[in-house]
Amino acid sequence: MKTPSSTQPFWQRTAMLGGVCLMTASLVAFTPGMDTPAKADPLHIQVSEAPLSVAGRGFPSFSPIVKAVSPSVVKVSVSSQAKASRMEMPGGMDLRRFFGPGFEMPNELQQQRHMPKEQGVGSGVIVTKDGYILTNNHVVDGASEIKVAMTDGREFTGKVIGRDPKTDVAVIKVDAKDLPAITFADSDKIEVGDVVLAVGHPFGIGQSVTTGIISAKGRATLGLDYEDFIQTDAAINPGNSGGALVDIEGRVIGMNTAILSHSGGNQGIGFAVPTNMARWVMESLVNHGRVERGFLGVNIQDLTPQLAQQFKLDQTSGALVAAVTPGSPAETAGVQSGDLITSFNGKPVTDSRHLKLEVGTTVPGSAVPMTLLRDGKSTSLTVTVKELPGEKLAQATSGADKTEDALHGVAVADLDQASRDKLKVPSQIQGAVVTDVEEGSAAYEAGLRQGDVITEINRQAIKNAEQATAVCEKPTNKVSLVKIWSHGGSRFVVVNESKAG
Repeated sequence: MKTPSSTQPFWQRTAMLGGVCLMTASLVAFTPGMDTPAKADPLHIQVSEAPLSVAGRGFPSFSPIVKAVSPSVVKVSVSSQAKASRMEMPGGMDLRRFFGPGFEMPNELQQQRHMPKEQGVGSGVIVTKDGYILTNNHVVDGASEIKVAMTDGREFTGKVIGRDPKTDVAVIKVDAKDLPAITFADSDKIEVGDVVLAVGHPFGIGQSVTTGIISAKGRATLGLDYEDFIQTDAAINPGNSGGALVDIEGRVIGMNTAILSHSGGNQGIGFAVPTNMARWVMESLVNHGRVERGFLGVNIQDLTPQLAQQFKLDQTSGALVAAVTPGSPAETAGVQSGDLITSFNGKPVTDSRHLKLEVGTTVPGSAVPMTLLRDGKSTSLTVTVKELPGEKLAQATSGADKTEDALHGVAVADLDQASRDKLKVPSQIQGAVVTDVEEGSAAYEAGLRQGDVITEINRQAIKNAEQATAVCEKPTNKVSLVKIWSHGGSRFVVVNESKAG
């Protein structure tokens, strides 16, 4: 695939709205923790299920709606401590490149420079009267201090309850009561052409309101794992991240997240996380301390006209199964390569992305009906969905600065055939592949990197991501001996969580 030289790559034209400093800040605090959080009180979210009335109404002014909504939209100011930067050797030489990630430079070769705190501004939406606030992950990622300012002049200190980078959703909490909680609408019932208002704090100048319509639904634009964005032409700008997109009943239908722009400012194409997705993520983070996603165990792709012809199908909607993971819920249910999944849990499957969204939001352990086409014939199956493996070893955030888990800040996934082929991992190597390591974590300092395969933790053999997570849940001490396979060979690293940060 080629890109014309006169056109910027798409990712360069897509900007998160929390401010440039938030986009580049490294993670300092409020990192998800491994410990199972104390059982939280259930969220009391106001939800209106009624569809939006389309009867002709005159709206000489949106002022009544704004007055009702604006107290629920807050300003989120974030501080993050920039890391001290290590001066490079003359000529740009980095000794770690030659001696391996575990190599420590002599003190005389290190020079640390003090870096000032970085500041950023975003928005948030008050969800419950007792202080739960919905915002974007990229607004609070790396935050060492969070201040929440309300329209009545009050200011609170916020703490991160949980973050989900896969949907760019985060939940923060302030210690307050009787706050003006917003009412949620069913975002599945919105229609293209509905009038909407965007409320937030663009550029930190103060709360602002703009109006427009829903331009499109079901957009996938940012490269996140789970995307189902609402597109709107209501003017939104940097600082609007985490703010509310509301309908003309004053109910929130989405959380403003990103814009598509050549200039960095509003050009009439903005994106919001629909409230049904944000609400599901938020409830998972609050109630379980992590996001529990469903797992089916299939490699799927969209059905093109050419593929439909080869499989003798008279439709192009659905998700085509390319492969089935051995031992997965799909294999147990009888799904085969070449099947076309047309419905899942009673909902039509339009393409592979929508199937992924439906499976991901299914509660693990649920027995779900599924319809598929095999050799032109419709077949009904029931699949018992498992929990998606490969989530972070340290997933929840308790608000404390320190955690008690091992390999804090490491994300792992099962070592499937695709990963083996990409990383050239021999068939005899078993373990969990590292998909992410937070900079500044003890694991990162020990030399653990994305693409490494964890084969042992404290002399215990690791076969998959689920086992790796379980081993890390109750460490006996702060120091872990980890054996990894990387770049053709195995080695041990020592991860000392007592020195984290």
